[in-house]
Amino acid sequence: MNFMRNISFWRFFATLMAIVLTGNTPFAQVVPQQQITWPNHKKAVIVLTYDDALDSQLKNAIPELNKLRLKGTFFLTGLNRDATPQWRAVSRKGHELGNHTLYHPCLSATMPDNPANDSGHYTIYGILREIDMQNNFLFAVDGKSVRTYAYPCTETEVGGKSYVDSLRKAGIIKYARIGGDADAIVTDFKKLDPLLVPSYGLEEQTPAEKLIAFVKNTVQKGGMGIFMFHGIGGDYITTSSEAHKELLEYLAKNKKDIWVATFREAMDYITKANKG
Repeated sequence: MNFMRNISFWRFFATLMAIVLTGNTPFAQVVPQQQITWPNHKKAVIVLTYDDALDSQLKNAIPELNKLRLKGTFFLTGLNRDATPQWRAVSRKGHELGNHTLYHPCLSATMPDNPANDSGHYTIYGILREIDMQNNFLFAVDGKSVRTYAYPCTETEVGGKSYVDSLRKAGIIKYARIGGDADAIVTDFKKLDPLLVPSYGLEEQTPAEKLIAFVKNTVQKGGMGIFMFHGIGGDYITTSSEAHKELLEYLAKNKKDIWVATFREAMDYITKANKG
């Protein structure tokens, strides 16, 4: 009988170990994984990014951000001479000006109205030169030499070839943002490629409840959530001014738990934390 009890015990022990080693166990779900400790006991970080240097951003987004003392990152394409003083003022308010190339090259299938800048006809050298030139223009606006980047149309290839590693080797960009959906919340920071940082690319007229749901999900996961806006109350891929304002008010109301940072601020913090 003792012999049989011993066999039963070892069978149970072997089964238990198999479950634990394969990860098919409820134990791993009981204790949440500690991903990163945010500053000032915050639970998550939200990054507000805006693409293409649109007039509606100057008119509608920035006044609301300034009113609530929230900071955003604006990825600028080209440089409109008439708007340069306005973007300089944006930078002086603490917002980040990022690089979005000179001519916003995209595949002609994506942007058929921009055939001269079909990314399918670009070379890696050509796109790097264009990014570097935009860096120089942006330096003339805000006097800063360290720059972040957003891939136009979230495309990481030109001429059918990836330029991510070439961009990395060139050293002209510190961090780069790509696209994604509402599930694009970063929680595994050790595996995060600083030149392939995902974001939530919004669709036309995304309602406030979806924007706030993304924030709540990010807080629940203790991660980083990045919004990719275009038009605010105008232009294209438009988020209504009302939905945008409701999101910002929610962030301001919950600032105890949510760190609203620029893209570079958030990535600098994560990079330093990863080295610690």
